Amino acid sequence: MVNKETNLFAIGEAAKKAGISCQSLQYYLMVGLLVPAKITPTGRRLFDDASVERIKLIKKLNETGYPLREIRELFLERKTGMKGIKSE
Repeated sequence: MVNKETNLFAIGEAAKKAGISCQSLQYYLMVGLLVPAKITPTGRRLFDDASVERIKLIKKLNETGYPLREIRELFLERKTGMKGIKSE
């Protein structure tokens, strides 16, 4: 389901746009590779276009041989700006 007013997508639509399964998207959420753009008061996770692009990037990196753990570390390094420091 698409929320046209704010261009937010439910998990199924975001997964479809990114070319992955809902289960893969849920796994990305669980391991911290992705956070929803918005969570409704009822707990629905919604994703925007930037989220979909990040999912596509995760998929491409994983397909080229990067393990999800390394992808997560790359994202954490970028977020904190601390290269060479591993988070636990």
